[in-house]
Amino acid sequence: MPAVKMSSLERVLATLGHNEPDRVPLFLLLTTHGAKELKLSIKDYFAKGETVAEGQLLLQEKYGHDCLYSFFYAPVEVEAWGGEVLYFDQGPPNAGAPFITGTSMLNSLTAPDIEHTPCLAKVLEATRLMKKSIGDKSPIIGVVMSPFSLPVMQLGFEAYLEMILHNRAQFDQLMEVNISFSVAWANAQLSAGATAICYFDPLSSPTIIPRELYLQTGFPVAVEALSRINGPTATHLASGRALPIVDDLAQTGTAVVGVSAEEDLAVLKEACRNKLSLLGNLNGIEMIRWNENDAFTAVRKAIRQAAPGGGFILSDNHGEMPYQVPDQVLQAICTAVRQYGQYPIQDGDF
Repeated sequence: MPAVKMSSLERVLATLGHNEPDRVPLFLLLTTHGAKELKLSIKDYFAKGETVAEGQLLLQEKYGHDCLYSFFYAPVEVEAWGGEVLYFDQGPPNAGAPFITGTSMLNSLTAPDIEHTPCLAKVLEATRLMKKSIGDKSPIIGVVMSPFSLPVMQLGFEAYLEMILHNRAQFDQLMEVNISFSVAWANAQLSAGATAICYFDPLSSPTIIPRELYLQTGFPVAVEALSRINGPTATHLASGRALPIVDDLAQTGTAVVGVSAEEDLAVLKEACRNKLSLLGNLNGIEMIRWNENDAFTAVRKAIRQAAPGGGFILSDNHGEMPYQVPDQVLQAICTAVRQYGQYPIQDGDF
């Protein structure tokens, strides 16, 4: 007997409770695609919270996926601290040169005033407008860079790794400021209407640092930060591997892990069963070259491996689908989910 049709929010809540909803939830984590919909440059699109809210609502109406995404671009947080943002015609904005140019600056480093920082205020305005429009029909996903991963943009990769390895006192000093900022930023988004916070933490992935070092650094930072965020969180490793630290991630208090296309979803599902829900793991880069058959094949495989029993949201593996992914591929993903993602999942469907 077919399940009663659910709203997007009901569907997501059911699967996060490790129950089977009416169908597999689908998160198309689209950012710059909103500029396409409104026929704006990427820079102009992100200039106002109103345009981002409009773009997100149009994208959900077009594709019928299960979330709104209030994420603008990764360096919005370093922009808030006075850092530079570089814009591109067909890709997400990126961070310019690190704004912490010497460790002596740590002594005077203070977190931005969120409500009075224009780039952050735009995100909050977009979130409020989405919430006003959508109500409780669909989750709105806010984003913070983890306090542990943010310094890659604040200091630069090499300088930050040197600090982690050789100057833990300065590392602790920076983490104290960053945790305070990240928690306040997450809670401001929740107050504006976000349903949950995606905690982007790529540096914690064993793709980048050994688990032993993570347990000394990124893990206690996550435990502290997530315990102070006033809503549910998902930890995203932004294409990094998750399997070696699944049990550790579960202990941080997060509810969801965003997983890599390089890992086996079936193995991850077993490792995360009743501890974490999975978000992923379609390869966003390969998606640029997909045709409709490729999309159907990838969606069917992911659903077969991870959907039974709930605890699975289909999405890309990085947390942001590239600007170059064509409309017909996105439409094919949505069609495939509606065709193959109805619960109960039947082996004969594949």
